[in-house]
Amino acid sequence: MTQASSHWDESIPSHENIIYACFGGLSNTGITAALASLEAVKELGLDKACIGCLAGVSTGVPPVLGKTRVAKKVITVDGCPMECSRKVIEQAGFPIAKSIVLVRDIGMKKKALHEDIGKDLKPVMEYISEDDVRKAKELIINELNKK
Repeated sequence: MTQASSHWDESIPSHENIIYACFGGLSNTGITAALASLEAVKELGLDKACIGCLAGVSTGVPPVLGKTRVAKKVITVDGCPMECSRKVIEQAGFPIAKSIVLVRDIGMKKKALHEDIGKDLKPVMEYISEDDVRKAKELIINELNKK
């Protein structure tokens, strides 16, 4: 897929940077990528960063493509080596300033959440490490703050 022509007015103020994160809720790594991205945006503020809509990129939604086109940096955050967010953004033709993969970059171990169904199923947040969220958030913020 190539960058679709935009029906979006690129003179409209937008976010400086866009984070495309895999929110893969089937595993701890996807949820951690999502939470870390949200925490980074919360800390940096919406003028500095936002979370982009991966579905909007892959379906050619003009405002999503327009905002991505004018962003100073686009980074992707994936929990696992499948790197779904990186692949979607590359396939759309956008340059990626940094691809973060949590299993590679912070040493997370992926846990598929369905494995405990019928056994010792815990609340979802018990599968998530606050330390992993913090480490991932710091990677995202450090990348967005680089000149």
